[in-house]
Amino acid sequence: MRYVLIVLLIIIFGYALALVLQNSTELPVDLLFTQVPTMGAGLLLLLTLVLGIIIGLLLGVVVFKVFQRNWEVQRLTREIEILRQQQIQAASAAAIAAQHEKTVVNVTPAQHKSPL
Repeated sequence: MRYVLIVLLIIIFGYALALVLQNSTELPVDLLFTQVPTMGAGLLLLLTLVLGIIIGLLLGVVVFKVFQRNWEVQRLTREIEILRQQQIQAASAAAIAAQHEKTVVNVTPAQHKSPL
């Protein structure tokens, strides 16, 4: 896998170098607030490509974090609902056990007649 990545990086570097060398026409660049000295069209294409990739990755990370948080909220909401149901079942079982224990305690020894 490492070798595939190295080969891929060499190919991308070679393509970028060829792009800069083949498009050597000088262009003035106006950045609205400032003017950059003329630069080659290939270099300008390469810079805009890199900036686009960086901005896209940053936006992708932000959007993924939003989705990840939403998924976590949904998972925790489901878990809370399951725990509530378990708590209701445990409380019902405890109430039934307490009711049963109360009926057993209400039977006094005087009510039992012993053969002696």
